[in-house]
Amino acid sequence: MKTATRSAQIASFEESNGRMPSVFATIYKPEINISIYQRNLSKRLIEEAREVLEAKPSLQESQVVTPKNSGSVVSDLFGSAVTAQVLVQDMSRLVDMFCGLFGLKEARLKLSAIDHAMCPRFHVDWVPCRLLTTYDGGGTQWLPHDSVDRRKLGPGSGGLPDERSGLFRSVEDIRQLNPGDVALLKGENWIDNEGSGLVHRSPQLFDGEKRFLFSLDFTNI
Repeated sequence: MKTATRSAQIASFEESNGRMPSVFATIYKPEINISIYQRNLSKRLIEEAREVLEAKPSLQESQVVTPKNSGSVVSDLFGSAVTAQVLVQDMSRLVDMFCGLFGLKEARLKLSAIDHAMCPRFHVDWVPCRLLTTYDGGGTQWLPHDSVDRRKLGPGSGGLPDERSGLFRSVEDIRQLNPGDVALLKGENWIDNEGSGLVHRSPQLFDGEKRFLFSLDFTNI
């Protein structure tokens, strides 16, 4: 299994001087179904994410936010017991970038503390595009477009595990986001993209392990 690298299916670059990650604009290219902003989280950001997980181990929140109110909404969701200013600023920045990229007035924000593989089977999302990042724990796994036999998705697997169904050739085909990476996943509902939505799944977690997952979606789906 490989972590995120540059390829025909992946557009990515390192964060430079805090500038907006223009890599996200590559999601508009027909041949791209995942755009990845590769970054290393600061020590403080990681600490704040873990403080949130400790204070709210069952965190499951979903709210419609705008670029203007996302910071205050997230702060309210964390509650007064948690001081996570850097984390709130980072999430607010991602909302601003997501809405700006797609010309949206609002987006659906989801925060999840996960102690199991939420979507353990490879699948596609029936959305135009979804933003995902993991602040703590393993990142989302996906398969390059040319490595997938889509006939084996869902019922086509015949009830067999992904690794035995013929969905992909080898475990070496599986890619995985690093913690902190921010990815745009193109879905089946992107215009003219039916049959090419990114095939992905949640990573398996060890006993006691948790993920802190952040996602953004269009609200009109």
